[in-house]
Amino acid sequence: MRMNLLFKPALSLAGAFISIFAAVAQSDFPNKPIKWVVGYSTGGPTDVIARIVSQDVSAALGQAILIENRVGANGNIATESVAQAPADGYTLLVNTLSLNVNAILAQGRVKYDPVKDFAPITLAVALPQYLIVGYNSRFKTLADLVQKAKSQPEAVSYGSAGNGGSAHLAAALLETRTQSKMLHVPFKGNAPAMTEVMAGRIDFMFYPMIGVVEHEAQKQIRIIAVTTPKRYADTPHVPTMAEAGFPGFEEYVGPVGFVAPAGTPSVVLDKLSNAIRASLTKPSVEQKLRQLGGVVVASSPLEYKQWLKDDYTRWNQLIKSADIKDQP
Repeated sequence: MRMNLLFKPALSLAGAFISIFAAVAQSDFPNKPIKWVVGYSTGGPTDVIARIVSQDVSAALGQAILIENRVGANGNIATESVAQAPADGYTLLVNTLSLNVNAILAQGRVKYDPVKDFAPITLAVALPQYLIVGYNSRFKTLADLVQKAKSQPEAVSYGSAGNGGSAHLAAALLETRTQSKMLHVPFKGNAPAMTEVMAGRIDFMFYPMIGVVEHEAQKQIRIIAVTTPKRYADTPHVPTMAEAGFPGFEEYVGPVGFVAPAGTPSVVLDKLSNAIRASLTKPSVEQKLRQLGGVVVASSPLEYKQWLKDDYTRWNQLIKSADIKDQP
């Protein structure tokens, strides 16, 4: 007992020193390069957005930002790696909807909890989608497409970049809202799916607003709806899903956000959030993101925390009601 009493002051002193060192480290953040982990390949929308934002944030923080692409399992490999990283702000996940969706579809198999294992930083950009058909498609409006789908199960087909992705889930939402049964044809990426839509072998797909206008100008596809709350400035002739009779699609957007491992100090989270949000609102950065079809959001950590919670509920309800499985 006496020995334990003798050691207590020393242990208390050691604890105090550790707290002081931790506080100094936090106030000095960042003092080394920061890693942003992307779960998708180089050149994809998430990767490009991360690289655009990283250039400006790197200059603001005075440290290099390294983009690490950890591809596989619909972003799950990257997500799990960041969940297990040190909670010091030097490893962040550039997250998409897969953060929540993977945890729902593969419940019990993914090695993370989307709420408990991550600290939200900011919802940087939302990626609305166009509903596109081939230029010579029999469907001239969304009403035409829905009428056919309701009258004949699986007579209407839709493509996607893979099971559980944004295009698949948006079309599944349309199925549930119209009480119809359509044929899902997954591809390994958005580009091959769009090629099949152009050729008329697939009836339609929801596609991120990247390069779509150019394809329409070349008379390869037609855009018959958009998931933005209001008509998009670049395509004022295209009605919103709400105008076409299906409100609520604007809430089911593809997010590109930033999260850190749970336990990251709030002072570090705030510093990262402020730097990223400042970058996003610069006209030069915002213009580049807009050209990629991104709508800048730049939410605070608390706002993003609530958004992710609501988003989990949205996808969970949809996945259950549409009976979407982990594999098609």
